[in-house]
Amino acid sequence: MQKFMSDRDVVARVLGHIANNTTDRGDEVWQEPVENYRFAQRFKRELALIRSVPVPFCPSIALAESGDYIARRAADTPLIVVRGKDGKARAFKNACRHRGTELATGKGCVGAFVCPYHGWSYGLDGALLGIPHEDGFPNIDKLANGLAEVTVIEEGGIIFVVQQDPSENQSGAHDMLAGLPEVLKDDQFIFGESETIVEANWKLHLESFLEGYHIKPAHKTTFFPFGYDNLNVIEFCGPHARVTFPFRRIEELRNVDPTDDDVSDKLTYVTHLFPNVILAELTHHRTLGIIEPLSVSRSKITAYHITKSTDHTGRAAALKAAKRDLAFVNETGQQEDIAAVTGIQQGLHSGANETFTFGHFEPAIVHFHKQLSVRLTTL
Repeated sequence: MQKFMSDRDVVARVLGHIANNTTDRGDEVWQEPVENYRFAQRFKRELALIRSVPVPFCPSIALAESGDYIARRAADTPLIVVRGKDGKARAFKNACRHRGTELATGKGCVGAFVCPYHGWSYGLDGALLGIPHEDGFPNIDKLANGLAEVTVIEEGGIIFVVQQDPSENQSGAHDMLAGLPEVLKDDQFIFGESETIVEANWKLHLESFLEGYHIKPAHKTTFFPFGYDNLNVIEFCGPHARVTFPFRRIEELRNVDPTDDDVSDKLTYVTHLFPNVILAELTHHRTLGIIEPLSVSRSKITAYHITKSTDHTGRAAALKAAKRDLAFVNETGQQEDIAAVTGIQQGLHSGANETFTFGHFEPAIVHFHKQLSVRLTTL
């Protein structure tokens, strides 16, 4: 499977584009029917697709210790992801096997999950441990009544969940992640978490991350003064994509020995982890953003904000720089993008467009819709 380029090769391509006033271009124009953003039946199929593939649920470092858990809905399924006593991450449907009561909310650290309704208890491995007044349930098979498990794959510092029978399609799930780089490491730490509701179809918000064609008109006084108009490097790795947004200071590397390149403050990598997750790597921090479809016209972004490596800077310096970095993004460009996509959502039923056109400067979006279309036909 094709892999993303090295930093050195990305820099060389960017500098070539600057010199020639060019950018990466796609080979085709894609017409996406507007109805695919509006209709409930299509939305249900998209949720089914999200459940069928490995999707990031959280960074590994969010579950650092035994008993650490996060409970959240994913593709409309309530899940608990927990770190076991053996160090392994596991995921379960967040429902007691007695009457379906939700076992946990939010995040925390526990030794076991105890149902708040009738007190049934479950181990961190999902096993049914105890039933109050067990004689009222004669012949119950505890081994067959543990929590319903969901497949977990932990790779590259991310915990992925696959909402299907753990015995099915394991090789296909791993194949889908082949070629992705290790993006989150043990010496990084989470310095912030956020949830944002966006009144728009999840795909509209996702698309705003996948092209730089809009940078000058949409971010004229925020991002554009530091970057370029319609200049990106765009790569693919299986169904995933990476879009590079260079800063103007990347030109400082034009006469630097390639072995000495330091790109940490020279560009932003935005990696699309198919189908609904964005990993943005900025100067001093990374954000793992999970775009959760809530309805055909509403989405929630659960974001984990993570420092970069603290090897050379130390924890205090890394935290200060990361917070400053994040404040700039949150207070400027992010709100501009949300305003743009909610505006598109408001016009979806106007009848002005039967299709949306994605051109040669938007190949990462074309790639996304092609992957989505093909995979939906196989469900």
